[in-house]
Amino acid sequence: MSLKETLFSPTGLPFVRGSTKAEFCETFPCDIEVGDGPRTEPHRAMDIEAPPYLVFRWLCQIRVGPYSYDLLNNLGRQSPRTLTPGLERLAVGQRFMTLFTLASFVYDEHVTIRLSRWIPRLLLGDLAISYVVRPRGEHGSRLIVKLTLPRAKRLGLVFQYATGWLDLLMVSKQMNNIRRLSESHWAAVQLAMRHDADASPSNEKVA
Repeated sequence: MSLKETLFSPTGLPFVRGSTKAEFCETFPCDIEVGDGPRTEPHRAMDIEAPPYLVFRWLCQIRVGPYSYDLLNNLGRQSPRTLTPGLERLAVGQRFMTLFTLASFVYDEHVTIRLSRWIPRLLLGDLAISYVVRPRGEHGSRLIVKLTLPRAKRLGLVFQYATGWLDLLMVSKQMNNIRRLSESHWAAVQLAMRHDADASPSNEKVA
């Protein structure tokens, strides 16, 4: 078996985690941001017990923080744990997580960012990432994160394989934080809705 076949099993770790076969075969917005030719395409996915609009709003927060291992990739600054007003107002070209710029978006559906700083691009190539949110059930969501970058050659394959494991850890942490914050936010929204319903005049006892 060749090095390429060993390191790039299309559906194995570290490049795929949580995605279904159908999701793996789909085309995502990040695909058009990278040129033709062989690619490395990590996929990650998870279910979130919060509606898409709320998950999308938390994804807008990665404009100002990675929501991953802040000590390592945010100079020790904690990514905000409350929503920052105005970050939901998106425009192509905005900075995301310091190293990326916004390439495309559809409100409540996806955010696609592209690596823009020249030193990381020299190491990784034209890396693009799509964060895709889809409805699941009545109030749930499916979060899919796909990365696309040109496949390296020769020793570069080993580097991509190694960074694939690092990326798996970083993106998994990021997705788990987005899930936790979205679900906590949704729980608070539901609690407030129940409180308002209980306090409405229609629920007061008639003397």
